[in-house]
Amino acid sequence: MKSSLEIAQEAALLPIEQIAERSGLEPDEVEPYGRHKAKLSLSVIERLADVPDAKLICVAGMTPTRAGEGKTTTAVGLTQGLGVIGKSPVLCLREPSLGPVFGIKGGAAGGGMTQVVPMEDLNLHFTGDIHAIGAANNLLAALLDASILHGNPHKIDALRIGWRRAVDMNDRALRQIVLGLGGRPNGYPRETGFDITAASEVMAILAVARDLHDLRRRLGAITVAYSYDGAKPVTAEDLGAAGAMTVLLKDALKPNLIQTLEGQPCLMHAGPFANIAHGNSSLVADLIGLKLGDYVVTESGFGSDMGMEKLFDIVCRVGKLRPSAVVLVCTVRALKHHGGIEDDPRVEREAGIAALERGAANLRRHLEIVSEFGLPCVVAVNRRPGDTDEEVKLVQRLALEGGAFAAEVNEGFERGGAGAAALAEAAVDACEQPNEFGFLYDDDDSIEAKINTIARRVYGAKDVFFYPEAEQRIGKFEADGLGNLPICMAKTHLSLSADPALLGAPEDFTLPVRDLRAYTGAGWLVPLCGDIQQMPGLGKTPAALNVDIDADGRTVGLF
Repeated sequence: MKSSLEIAQEAALLPIEQIAERSGLEPDEVEPYGRHKAKLSLSVIERLADVPDAKLICVAGMTPTRAGEGKTTTAVGLTQGLGVIGKSPVLCLREPSLGPVFGIKGGAAGGGMTQVVPMEDLNLHFTGDIHAIGAANNLLAALLDASILHGNPHKIDALRIGWRRAVDMNDRALRQIVLGLGGRPNGYPRETGFDITAASEVMAILAVARDLHDLRRRLGAITVAYSYDGAKPVTAEDLGAAGAMTVLLKDALKPNLIQTLEGQPCLMHAGPFANIAHGNSSLVADLIGLKLGDYVVTESGFGSDMGMEKLFDIVCRVGKLRPSAVVLVCTVRALKHHGGIEDDPRVEREAGIAALERGAANLRRHLEIVSEFGLPCVVAVNRRPGDTDEEVKLVQRLALEGGAFAAEVNEGFERGGAGAAALAEAAVDACEQPNEFGFLYDDDDSIEAKINTIARRVYGAKDVFFYPEAEQRIGKFEADGLGNLPICMAKTHLSLSADPALLGAPEDFTLPVRDLRAYTGAGWLVPLCGDIQQMPGLGKTPAALNVDIDADGRTVGLF
């Protein structure tokens, strides 16, 4: 089989205007970026306000291996499968970050015969959204330091500055830095650091803002520091930064329209990671998608304990969305991993089967997480080369025994939409089931109570330990009137706990919360659990080492 990049490069794409017209968009609502990409006006939401909402399907996953289990591939395959069975689906995906593209996971276009295209464009600079987010973030940082240098009129306490710079690359050397060296003309020296752009509050704000004025208001509400005169919060509005930041982001706020290999519309917008941010595409993309099709497929990052929980407890709360069903992605490889062995053809059959049965504990836990939200769940067994029929059927049986509404094999990677048609039928059936969707916690619950609820009911923790600095932050945030905000946990995606080495379905563990950050513009609090960092790093052999151009100037090695 050809590589995913070769398949994408050889695909016959439809003009983006044709995708837009078939989706029910009007010409003045579409701003083409070349032949195969476009920005959409937010006026679509108002024009179609009276159109009934589509069914919303969340694609989540079990706890993945480091390489991922093909959740985007499954989301694209499900969308194409819905097309095969005669439905009108709209896919909502996050924009790829250059960090994973050049790191370990590679791009975020799907794979094989289940991709969104143009693959190279969207995995690299796309329409410039993430660059604009980084520019707005760093403009605020520059204005902050300039204000301190030029008389410090807001009496900013240099020891209580929370705003960090951002860059869209895995660069661990920037996690902790000292700036302002070289004398007074360069500012005052202080410690700070960088976050990857996907984890920045500006990214979070773009992903939940409803319109340009809401974006402006949220940017102004960002807390950048505290004053030394009564510890008053200093905001982006105080610094006069919000207007210019909004101008930098006014085009980035518009969702991007692309297509699947089989011509279904995809709204690709915003790119927050699910382990260190809220891990879902933008609210405005969801709102537009819900008016354009009869089913919206939206992918939440990493396991159901990560992006799915945040979609439900944060995005659905803010956007007043009501999902209909969950598709939970699993693989033979991931179950074996959680069962204590890696997927290797040299492993004896009996050992592999035993590992699958042990690893099913992780799958069962994720099914329980979905049930906590009152939704039906279809398990998608994303079949990979080397998976035997016996193994795949065993995983299906284990999923049904664990409480899945249905368990279907996804063979979209090799067969496109036809390979995901059975999965699509099951998802449609699940959407017709009555559900009791609800949030895990109430707005009025205390900050500690909300964190405890997520830790116990989602992760399966026995207890939560708050470091002294975290306790101090909680007290300060509650005193500042932030206690009613939802929680956006930051923890490893490789375990249900905060320890990436703790596989399966761990019990009797304590979740350590070392610190909290307040995203007052986005509107939530971010507890930092364990050793999680908001700036990833590159490994010894990152994907960037494989990317190059060939003799004809074509990209090679991108995946």
